[in-house]
Amino acid sequence: MAEHEIKQIISQLEKPHNLHQAPKLLSKAKLGLLHLHALVPSANTSPQHILLATTVLEHGALLSIRLKDTEAFTRYYQQLQPFYSLPHERWHRAGKPRNQSKVTGLYLLLLLSVGDYAGFHTVLEGLEMSSGKEHIEKDELIQYPVRLEQALMEGSYDKVWGETKGERVPSEEFAVFSEVLIKTIRSEIASCSERAYPSLQISNAKNLLFLDSEGAVIQFAQARGWVAKDGRIYFPQQEAEMLAAGKDVMSSSNTVIENTLGYARKLETIV
Repeated sequence: MAEHEIKQIISQLEKPHNLHQAPKLLSKAKLGLLHLHALVPSANTSPQHILLATTVLEHGALLSIRLKDTEAFTRYYQQLQPFYSLPHERWHRAGKPRNQSKVTGLYLLLLLSVGDYAGFHTVLEGLEMSSGKEHIEKDELIQYPVRLEQALMEGSYDKVWGETKGERVPSEEFAVFSEVLIKTIRSEIASCSERAYPSLQISNAKNLLFLDSEGAVIQFAQARGWVAKDGRIYFPQQEAEMLAAGKDVMSSSNTVIENTLGYARKLETIV
């Protein structure tokens, strides 16, 4: 496959209606890069072919996110690393990769969504070493996951929620992982609630769990085996344990819940 044919495939990949045809198109493009000996950069790979390969792989990474295929995205991210780590002079006049910050920021957000904080900091430290801390601090696509990670470490779930809403999300691809991250946080808060209290008012649970309606709270409660009645959510296991012990159960979870509930009540003034 000639270089111009790969460029034609790239043009097709950039059309929104070709989303579900993308995997086949990407396979053809990567086969073409293989024939050009450009799928993995070497000392003999021309700057033009380096840029061509990077463009194809970046399209693959971003399209994988839109298709919600995180495994494919991770593979594309890994394939891009040898290109991203090339010295600046190797790119020469061919131009720079257009989506390096976006792909990297998305990978950082993926690491957050699965709770891999060690991996998150390893990637971030590598970026600071290769590009400079000052440059990274000005890159909004990198700073978005950085802000989320800082808020998570502080336990400021309201800030996380606010960052994942509307115009604060850098692009539609980031919204996919942001949604996953909120679901993870919601599950963690639910687990803390079960340990901290025998019951909660449904109105409080709605704010606490960042759900849109009391009906959504009831659905969430049923999925976790909670009981909703008389305007409250009851945690059967915790209630049974407290009755058996004959005393209130106090734990560090109380502090987390109280803080989060307080943040949630202020949500409308933040978002």
